[in-house]
Amino acid sequence: MRLASVSTCHSFRKSSKFSEALLRIGVRNLQKSKYWSALIAIRAVVMISQFFVLSQRGDNIVFRDYRGEVPKGSAEIFFRKVKFWKEDGEGDAPPVFNVDGVNYFHVKDAGLLFVATTRLNVSPSLVLELLRRIARVIKDYLGILSEESLRKNFVLVYELLDEVIDFGFVQTTSTEVLKSYVFNEPIAVYADHLQSLGPAAIFMAKRMPVTTIAKSVLANERGGRKREEIFVDIIENLSVTFSSSGYILTSEIDGTIQLKSYLTGNPDIRVALNEEVSIGRDGGSSYDYGSPFGSGPVILDDCNFHESVRLDNFDIDRTLTLGSPDGEFPVMNYRITQEFKPPFRINVLIEESGSLKAEVTIKVHGEFPSSIIAEKIMVQLPVPSYTTRVSFELEPGAVGNTTDFKEANKRIEWGLKKIVGGSEHTLHAKLTFAQELRGNITKEAGPVSMTFTIPMYNASRLQVKYLHISKKSKSYNPYRWVRYVTQSNSYVARL
Repeated sequence: MRLASVSTCHSFRKSSKFSEALLRIGVRNLQKSKYWSALIAIRAVVMISQFFVLSQRGDNIVFRDYRGEVPKGSAEIFFRKVKFWKEDGEGDAPPVFNVDGVNYFHVKDAGLLFVATTRLNVSPSLVLELLRRIARVIKDYLGILSEESLRKNFVLVYELLDEVIDFGFVQTTSTEVLKSYVFNEPIAVYADHLQSLGPAAIFMAKRMPVTTIAKSVLANERGGRKREEIFVDIIENLSVTFSSSGYILTSEIDGTIQLKSYLTGNPDIRVALNEEVSIGRDGGSSYDYGSPFGSGPVILDDCNFHESVRLDNFDIDRTLTLGSPDGEFPVMNYRITQEFKPPFRINVLIEESGSLKAEVTIKVHGEFPSSIIAEKIMVQLPVPSYTTRVSFELEPGAVGNTTDFKEANKRIEWGLKKIVGGSEHTLHAKLTFAQELRGNITKEAGPVSMTFTIPMYNASRLQVKYLHISKKSKSYNPYRWVRYVTQSNSYVARL
């Protein structure tokens, strides 16, 4: 197969060079770079006034006021706004909103709210990216991101914040650079007694010790030795829309290859991908539904790479070469909009059973191999606004399923603990209405949406063929972990 040029990827790297450089090396080092004059011109655009972290209950875990321009009660104002936003039936609060002239930016990570405030008209995408990077840096140093770990390591967290942001301006978000300025040691918090939150929980497999996932970049084993290991995660988020007849209307994969290194000396790493990977669309469908899992061509619409990645051999053998800075960072981001095989098929049938009643049947079929198990599945179906009662009937032998009728939002929720590849699950629901049907019920119900997580599976078939680490000696053989996970971003079936 002819390999496409990586010029497409280079263009994506250039398009956001300034914002990437700003967050990567910060004000401290930008003065020596070609971006300094641009930074002087727009320094007010990248300034925040406050940063704080809230628990799910609204407790203030971390709070830092850099400029004194925003009222001290901003954390309480923010939490009340977010809480009532959801209680008013409007769904989750948007990541950016304004209250009394103060702009609030927030991201959620591991059940915590990371928030920044400012009165200035700053770039939302830049501030949200900054919050994500702060969360990642804290996780790198604490090993696990949780309320308990933040409370036990508050001295270290404040030291990190003082180095990352100075008077509201970003200094650096590099874990490697911060090691020269941060001197406090983390207090270990073990993950085995914590509730699993987010996609990271799926990596707690029996063959992999839990402590390897929740470990600080500064952590050593007993005797002062550092455990040499490296993690490469291929994480894909799917967006699929099905028509009422089951045909795929839109499909997209947003993927990332993420690396987390615990290697001393920052040796060079080579990550080899499928040789069948090509970049750029040719307008045709290339997915072979009959090919086995992990084989076949992979066509990327576009991609971008971390600044440390060297692409000298990428056109030749699809190999990425990079150093191994401490901490977690995305090696490569990619997007695929060409046809791929969706992991689930959803079939919904709604029939009227009287003037005040209707019956709903939802079937979900796993389209992946039987050796793979999907987890944390939730199927939701909005029903007509005049629905007053819903009774459910599960298939015989169903274990771990939950059903609920959210009367406030007029929505059916069906939760499944797991789905084995190749299996089919069915839910029957009987609806009771407060008034006679106004017309076609399918126009007042739906669409069906689905969320899920599938460990050790990726829809794009992008694979890491091998992971080579430069050897310091003949006996040097660090642990290597390569993991895959597919998650739903927007998985919708119309009625």
